[in-house]
Amino acid sequence: MVLKNVIKDDSVKIIDPVNLYGCKLQENVFIGPFVEIQNNVLVKKNTRIQSHTFICSEVTIGKDCFIGHGVVFTNDRFKNGKVKTKPPYLKTLIGNNVLIGSNSTILPVQICDDVVIGAGSVVTKNINEPGSYIGNPAKKIEK
Repeated sequence: MVLKNVIKDDSVKIIDPVNLYGCKLQENVFIGPFVEIQNNVLVKKNTRIQSHTFICSEVTIGKDCFIGHGVVFTNDRFKNGKVKTKPPYLKTLIGNNVLIGSNSTILPVQICDDVVIGAGSVVTKNINEPGSYIGNPAKKIEK
């Protein structure tokens, strides 16, 4: 287990092996095995992050969220076909009560409260309206 400069509540549960660097984990957060969380990440209370998930720097995840297995967050849009090698990186803001299905990819976006992202979806744009979103790119589905 690698924990470097991690600020966490005593109620946080972490399943080894993980790599956590410079992040903050609030009350009752669960981190599954084989998760990497980079610096400047905030995970708010009662959020579950399942195994094999990668959360890059500059991500905030709200309270009461569920992040499925193998979800990948990015902080670069590879503008002009180039990789951004130095900060500042783009930010991702995930609202409260957001459920993200397994194997989804989340680009640097904002997602409002009360959203479900279907498994395998790719979120390329901000989501400003509660509801369910699926596909590549993720689009809202009707009830």
